[in-house]
Formats: sequence, structure tokens, C-alpha cells
Amino acid sequence: MNASWDSQRIARTVLVIAIVLLSVWTLWHFLAALAWAGVLAIASWPLRQALVRRGMGNTAVASLLTLVLAVVLVVPLIWLGIRAGHESGAVMEWVKDVREHGLGTPGWLPGIPYIGNSLATWWQTNLAQPGAAQALLGRGETTGIFSLTRTVGVQVASRLTILVFTVLTLFFLYRDGPSVMEQAQAIAERLFGPPGGRLGKDAISAVRGTVNGLVLVGLAEGLVLGIAYAVAGLHHVVLLGLATGVLATVPFGAPLIFIGCALFLLATAKTTAAIALVVFGMLVVLVADHLVRPLLIGSTTRLPFLWVLLGIFGGLETFGLLGLFLGPAIISILLAIWRDGTEKPAV
Repeated sequence: MNASWDSQRIARTVLVIAIVLLSVWTLWHFLAALAWAGVLAIASWPLRQALVRRGMGNTAVASLLTLVLAVVLVVPLIWLGIRAGHESGAVMEWVKDVREHGLGTPGWLPGIPYIGNSLATWWQTNLAQPGAAQALLGRGETTGIFSLTRTVGVQVASRLTILVFTVLTLFFLYRDGPSVMEQAQAIAERLFGPPGGRLGKDAISAVRGTVNGLVLVGLAEGLVLGIAYAVAGLHHVVLLGLATGVLATVPFGAPLIFIGCALFLLATAKTTAAIALVVFGMLVVLVADHLVRPLLIGSTTRLPFLWVLLGIFGGLETFGLLGLFLGPAIISILLAIWRDGTEKPAV
């Protein structure tokens, strides 16, 4: 009897694992959409709960929030895409002009102590002469541009498909989320005992804290530094602000943009603006990365800042952009298991 029961349990376990793997294989190309929907739902869940407490039904709340998030996501993306496309074209025209006519040597460059003459000579050789920047900036053949255009078109179509399924999944998560969470918690406690439900809550808190600490803070950095770019007299501030906001989701990523902008200002003899931009940018990064971001992420996940960074960069390396949120969630679960294992049992 026991042998028969064990064989049935093993067969049932194998069948469940096989069905799960087959389901993952079937949904493989839509897992990103499901994951993004989960991240957005977790991040905005307090708003959903607040609307429910005001008396709105689950379907009404799901419809309203899905519509709002769809507008918030789609409209800015389309606008930013159009603006970035126009400004990218202008940047390519500038690069083409530099290739053909060169970029004049700044008058202040030879005055830099010790290395000024060497830098001026290098600039004159590689950038100032017409056609001298070809090797440095690349030739940009028409075939390469067409190939890049086709690749971008395919990627845009793929991202739009993911976005559509993300919005569709969001509606059902908002509507049926409470029952789904109850079922997931019941399964976790059945499989892993009482700690299973707590680990799930830790993962949800980690995702919410990461969204607040990375995405919102990163977008705020991009907005503030975008205004600084405009004040400094730079062109294409929308494209620069967008690039800054994207890179700012990774700690210490924003300086890559504003330091590059400061170097460009130096090259155009706007020394005061370049210094002011670097000082202001460093101040923004200092406040965001060392005060606001650890407070938002660490307070919700109870993760030390070192583990936050390891989770972010490890997640990026392993899962791509989704790893920004999955990495800290995984590390949070790991540390929760560690804490459970080190706690002394009650006597």
C-alpha cells in the first residue's frame, strides 16, 4: 500500500513538473509581458486598494487603473519616441558634418597645464581637419543605416506586442489580484510551511521598493538634469534627459551623460556652464543615490545597501532590464531564508 502511494505521489510530482515546464515553454515569448504586468501591479497596488476602500468594485477599479496606466505608459512613450527620433536625426546630421568638415580646436585647450599642447595636437589631427574624424566616428555607410533601421523596426514591433499583453494582463491582475494572492499564499504555505507566505510578501515588498527607488528616482533625475541641460544651453535636451533617466535607474549611471555633456560644453568654450553642470549633477546624484534611493529600497526590503547594489547589477546581468526588479526580490528572499535559519527556535 505504501509503495503504491509513493509511486502515485512520484508520478503526480513528475506530471506537475512536466506541465509547469511545458507551460513555461508555451508562454516563453510572453513571460516578459507577464513579468512587467506583475511589477506594475505590485508597484501600484496601494493605489488599487485605496480605490477599493472608497467603494469602487474590482472591475471598475481594474478598468480605471488599466486605462490610466495605458495612457501614462503609451502616450509618453510615443511622444518621447517621436522626439528622440527627430533629435537622433539631428545628432546624426551633426556627426556627418563633423566627419566632412571637422570640429574646430577650442581656443582654451592649449592653455591646459602640462597636457594642453598634446591635447590640442591630437584634436587637430583627429577632429579638426576635414575628413580626419572619419576613422574615429566611423563611416556610417547607407547599408549600415538601413540595417539598423530594420533592426529598430523589428524591436519596436516586438516591444509594442509586449506592451499590449502587459496592459491586458494588468486588467486581470487588478480585478482578480486578491484571490490570486490568497491562492498563491495557500500554495506557498502548503509547500514550504508558514515561512512560505512571508517570503512571498518579502519579494513583493522588494519589487515595490525597487520600483520606487530605481524607476521613480531615475525619472526624477532625468527630469531635473534635463532642466539643467536646457539652462546650460545644450540642444536636444529631451533626448539627453531621456538617456539620463534611463541610465539613472542604475546607480551611478547618470554621470555618464552629464559629464559627457560637460565635456561638450568645454569643447565649445562654455567653461562656466560645464563646471556648473558637473557640480549640480554630482549634487543630484549624491542626494538620489546615497539618500533617497537607499531609503526607499532598503526601508521596504530590509536590504543593506551593498546587497541592493549586488541584486541590481546581478539582476541586470542575468535578466536584462527586468533584473532591476527581480534581482533585489531574489536577494530579499535569500536574506529572509538566511534570517529564518539563524533565528534560535523558541524553547
